[in-house]
Amino acid sequence: MQITKRNVELRVDDSLMRVYVASPKPAGIYPGIIFYSDIYQLGEPMIRLVNYLAGHGYVVAAPEIFHRTEPVGKVIEPNDLGRMQGNDNARRTPIAGYDADCLAMIEFLKAESAVSPDKLGTLGFCIGGHLSFRAALQNEIKATACCYPTGIPSGKLGKGIADTIERVGEIKGEMLIVFGTLDPHIPSGDRQIIIKALENNNIPHQVLLYEAEHTFMRDDGYRYDSAATTSAWAEIIAFFELKFSN
Repeated sequence: MQITKRNVELRVDDSLMRVYVASPKPAGIYPGIIFYSDIYQLGEPMIRLVNYLAGHGYVVAAPEIFHRTEPVGKVIEPNDLGRMQGNDNARRTPIAGYDADCLAMIEFLKAESAVSPDKLGTLGFCIGGHLSFRAALQNEIKATACCYPTGIPSGKLGKGIADTIERVGEIKGEMLIVFGTLDPHIPSGDRQIIIKALENNNIPHQVLLYEAEHTFMRDDGYRYDSAATTSAWAEIIAFFELKFSN
């Protein structure tokens, strides 16, 4: 399916948040997906992921997650200095700010003429996986896919300690979690904490394990695994299709 692409601007807490939106080109009403990037924001690898999902029949909206601390359009280089810069941005962003961004994204998608307002989901990678998981706390989110989400058991997300793991019982939708078993940022113990929290709260969920490293779906890095990525995408697309087919 061909797609259209545009940038929109939203104001959250008097900060300009640029949002990249990719939509199916054929006229119609589609599910809406909030897309959360990794700490490097919306560089070409993340944009390719947004576009890929949109081409399967979704209006996908990707906010710049560090709009409070970086200028509009900032793409952080995926190197050691960029990693430090991205992590510093994360530490300086209030958790309440992330939540406000999420609410603004939900309202934006609900107001879009091409979006079915009762079919909203979210997808995220790395810190974006945590943000996606946290977005699932909102009642409007019906399906959530988190790829190697960091910091959920520890509460490491922004300024302060995020209470995400303590609030799992608030999730009303379904969850799909993608882990790499070779990922040092989400060791086995952390994976089990997340899985047990979902199980203990009777949250419908699927967990996918790949013998892969952190950020294995980012196609510009040495940890990229094309076979695991292809498999994970097939599962993600099937998950969203099943949830939003009715």
